[in-house]
Amino acid sequence: MQHVSSMARFNAWVNERLYGCVAQLDETKYRADYGLFFGSIHATLNHLLVVDRLWTGRVQGIDRGIRSLDQILYDDLPALQAARRQEDADLIGLMDRLTDTELQSYKRYSSADRSKHMETRVWDMLTGMFNHQTHHRGQIYAVLLQQGMKLPDIDVIYYLIETGQSRYVP
Repeated sequence: MQHVSSMARFNAWVNERLYGCVAQLDETKYRADYGLFFGSIHATLNHLLVVDRLWTGRVQGIDRGIRSLDQILYDDLPALQAARRQEDADLIGLMDRLTDTELQSYKRYSSADRSKHMETRVWDMLTGMFNHQTHHRGQIYAVLLQQGMKLPDIDVIYYLIETGQSRYVP
């Protein structure tokens, strides 16, 4: 249980840093098609929120209104960032509430387009969700580097140092 709670907190920490960098882009660069899976940074950030809502809805057994993986939930960055912050807070709360028994339980769910039905262990669903976030954030990070931006370190170790869970020693 502690692992998923830690991952949710790390996820929120990274998202704050990434959104802070993205906010420095002008609208043209923010919406440009860089050849990412979802084209633009804007569409990729929306996709991350879509997938987080999809997985957390599945874990909770609720329909969060997701109908496609390329659904645009918010068309402007400030609204998307506010929704991301709320989703991250909700995700931390959910991870803190899950018991070890719940993490080992299986959930039945449908694909986003409702064409396939599956059953997966909650732990594996969440592992996939956190990995998915890292995957697409890495794509955005690479685009920002190509734009010449100086970016913060977002590896787990820097989060652990900043939050006092690890430290430099002489």
